[in-house]
Amino acid sequence: MARHPHACAWCEAPLPADATRAPGGLRCPSCAAVTTDPWPTDAELDAAYEVFYRPQGGRFSGPGDEILRRTRALPARRIDRLAPAGPVLDVGAGEGWLVDALRARGRDAIGIERGDDDLLALDARFAAIVFWHSLEHLRRPGAALAHAARLLVPGGLLVIAVPDAASVQARRFGDRWLHLDPPRHLVHIPRVTLLRTLGELGLSVQTVGGLRGGQVVFGWLHGLVGTLPGHPDLYDAVRRPAARSRPIGAGARAGILAAGAALAPVAVVAAGAESVLGRAGTSYVEAVR
Repeated sequence: MARHPHACAWCEAPLPADATRAPGGLRCPSCAAVTTDPWPTDAELDAAYEVFYRPQGGRFSGPGDEILRRTRALPARRIDRLAPAGPVLDVGAGEGWLVDALRARGRDAIGIERGDDDLLALDARFAAIVFWHSLEHLRRPGAALAHAARLLVPGGLLVIAVPDAASVQARRFGDRWLHLDPPRHLVHIPRVTLLRTLGELGLSVQTVGGLRGGQVVFGWLHGLVGTLPGHPDLYDAVRRPAARSRPIGAGARAGILAAGAALAPVAVVAAGAESVLGRAGTSYVEAVR
């Protein structure tokens, strides 16, 4: 059975019995990251990634999968321009769209899926390493990030996109925030914690932002729709039937999508405002060794 975590997933410091409860889990008094509580077992995690999470026929209805493919491949041009010569590692490569885009630009690129052991076992050197919404899925994300820093060649580029646990939307929606995603997301990292860790690893942060990290507007839209009576789930509604965590009737789905369309302008304004405040729903960071 799932259990309470005894150590912070980010800095691995012990979590005291009286650790502060925060949306999604327990806040570490040492680094301020939040570790998911209850902590899932391996079997529970495997079940959470079963067929519905990424079915063979695609995840999203309409043009959703094509939009996802294009946005996931989009960083390839920037990575190829900023990184020195050499191979690129994509941690949490999913369908491999970024890897394919990098190879199309002439880069040697490889991708690995979830699992800290796969990354920690590597000893090759890389010109760039990408964690695109994957750090939060790892059992030992802090250790994975430290190892990645060691694998970078001098001048090598580290690219991270991760939900910001200190964002305005995270505080506004609390336990209903989209990016908590239990049990798959195991740690929730405030931007200040991430930046401090990168500095401690000897990396020089070059770029910090929010909107480039993706999912900012949808985070607001999902949260706003979820505040309506019955707490409808927009994320499930935009997914294909085989990719939903639970069935949704056609009428209910139409109502959820209509609510999303009506609230979209509000979500866009809210996402822009929190980005201006430096507290967007995701953190996008580029750092150099």
